[in-house]
Amino acid sequence: MPTNLEVSIEINAAPEKVWATVSDLTQMPKWSPQTRKVIVRGGQLGKGSKMVNVNKLGWRVWPTQSMVTVFEPGRTIAWRVKENHATWSFDLEPLDDGARTKLVERRDVSGGTTAVSKQLIDKVMGGEESFEKGLTSGMRQTLQRIRSQVESA
Repeated sequence: MPTNLEVSIEINAAPEKVWATVSDLTQMPKWSPQTRKVIVRGGQLGKGSKMVNVNKLGWRVWPTQSMVTVFEPGRTIAWRVKENHATWSFDLEPLDDGARTKLVERRDVSGGTTAVSKQLIDKVMGGEESFEKGLTSGMRQTLQRIRSQVESA
C-alpha cells in the first residue's frame, strides 16, 4: 500500500514571495531531482490547468499528465497525476506574523494508486519502500532548492 509523504522547510521570506516562486511549476526542473520538464497547456497556470511532466530516475524516463486541482494564491497549489492518481501539493503557512514561511510538500495517495503504477514501481523502480524513500529524499532536495532560490532573490 503506498504511503502519503510530507516534507517541510522554513523559509526566511514572506508567503507572497514564496508563492511567486512555487506557483510557477514550470520551474520544477530547477528544484526536483526527478523532474526534467513541465509543460503547461493553454497558457497561464491556474485551477484546471493541464500539464505534461517528463520525469527521470537513473536510466528510466517517463511522461505523466496532471491537472491543477487547487490554486489558492499565497496558500496552496495542488495537482493530480492522471497515471497514478497521486495528488502533489505545496502548502504555505505564514510564520512570525508573515515574515517567514513554512513550505510543505505533500504526496497524497489516500485513494490508492493505479495497478499499472504499482506494477511499474515493483518491477522497474525497485519496489515501493525504495521508491518512496527516494521520493522523500527528492522532496527534501526540492524544498532546499526552493528555499535557496527564494532567499537569494
